[in-house]
Amino acid sequence: MTGARSSTVDSLVRRSARRGPGRTAVRYADRSWTYAELDAAVTTAAAVLAARGLRQGDRVAAYGHNSDAYLIAFLACARAGLVHVPVNQNLTGDDLAYVLDQSGSTLVLADPALVPRLPAGQRVLALRDADAALLAELARPRPFTPEREPEAEDLVQLLYTSGTTALPKGAMMTHRALVHEYVSAITALDLATGDRPVHSLPLYHSAQMHVFLLPYLAVGAENTILDAPEAGRIFDLVEAGRADSLFAPPTVWIGLSNHPDFATRDLGGLRKAYYGASIMPVPVLERLRARLPALGFYNCFGQSEIGPLATVLGPDEHEGRMESCGRPVLFVEAKVVDEDGKEVPDGTAGEVVYRSPQLCEGYWDKPEETQEAFRDGWFRSGDLAVRDGEGYFTVVDRVKDVINSGGVLVASRQVEDALYTHPSVAEAAVIGLSDERWIEAVTAVVVARGEVTEAELIAHAREKLAHFKAPKRVLFVDSLPRNASGKILKRELRDRFGDLTPPTSKRP
Repeated sequence: MTGARSSTVDSLVRRSARRGPGRTAVRYADRSWTYAELDAAVTTAAAVLAARGLRQGDRVAAYGHNSDAYLIAFLACARAGLVHVPVNQNLTGDDLAYVLDQSGSTLVLADPALVPRLPAGQRVLALRDADAALLAELARPRPFTPEREPEAEDLVQLLYTSGTTALPKGAMMTHRALVHEYVSAITALDLATGDRPVHSLPLYHSAQMHVFLLPYLAVGAENTILDAPEAGRIFDLVEAGRADSLFAPPTVWIGLSNHPDFATRDLGGLRKAYYGASIMPVPVLERLRARLPALGFYNCFGQSEIGPLATVLGPDEHEGRMESCGRPVLFVEAKVVDEDGKEVPDGTAGEVVYRSPQLCEGYWDKPEETQEAFRDGWFRSGDLAVRDGEGYFTVVDRVKDVINSGGVLVASRQVEDALYTHPSVAEAAVIGLSDERWIEAVTAVVVARGEVTEAELIAHAREKLAHFKAPKRVLFVDSLPRNASGKILKRELRDRFGDLTPPTSKRP
């Protein structure tokens, strides 16, 4: 599909610029861009990249923190026909080298402060904060004509999976897949031109970039980019009338709700609250809704390979089903299957599989993993879920996180929800650790607030759950390992405590 009938990621911004050239598109720090200015900046940045000798299809890594320059660089890659490779800014050493090498990136767009971490000999162009940086080049506007107009079927990004269970894989996303996902996000999340969203999660991650920032640019909204989800700054923006929409993973919502100013600041201007990236403990959601009863909560669920939005539970759907992640969005078809790929009856747990134009083309340079993930015309998600008779899905666990305790399968999420009802539990992650008697012992790793013992938490869980589901052990830590999107890295917990044998220590 070419020319008049093609739709690309960057063309969505161009259309918004034609509809409302003088509208504010993006604010970051002390800089502000109208839609016309943003579109012109993307064209200039595409010309800068082409002048570096990059050819269509080349991979360009982005290794930087949130900024307007980061956004412009992604859109410029899209306009120039390059394949953008967002890299977790926390990666270093072998992990960083792996993504750069596996993707075959020929240039790294980086924040200057991060450049010393890059492997020796790497070609680098600074994103900002340098005389020759991409951002500085935008002061000299110039035209750009690609050697070939990018098409909907062209690759535009390699979205590397979070690597919570294995080495990351680069999901190959086309313009077509992402544009479909943006339309799904706009319709399912009620994104509107008049909204004033804050984008504070890392832009390298698909959720903040592709579920919120790009769809909001497509509808012409006024966007504010923050370096990080700093509670005071977010509260200031809400009180000033510059923010009414916020996406954050549960760990950030927990932090906001625990902030000393949360109970006293005027947050009535916040209208839309989106959460996702990991499971929101039901007790935490109940506390947030009690504090802000007029705030509409949306549960967003999916994974990088599908753009990443797959299902949504809207504000009017929470009552009576707060554990659910909702129903599939506009361009997603989903079902629950057994190990043989046969669809199971409603109410039966199984693996979620998808069919959708939002799906990736496979994994970059990993044909075996691609073949394993795409079977019988469906993508296997690795998520264990149950669907009810009305089409609502409830995620039970990641397939790899289900615990085999004494031959009985235990979902870690159910145990975590029980623990979160204890007032002394700030955060909890439940894993299975090798055990001679139980095969895997249900083990809770807890960040506590106040005084609590292992015995107290086990007893509390037994009041809420069948005894075989309650933790056999409770381990106390100061913090849980997470990736930048807020997902708990249970693999790291299993590695850390894998050799531990009872008795465990107790918190005094």
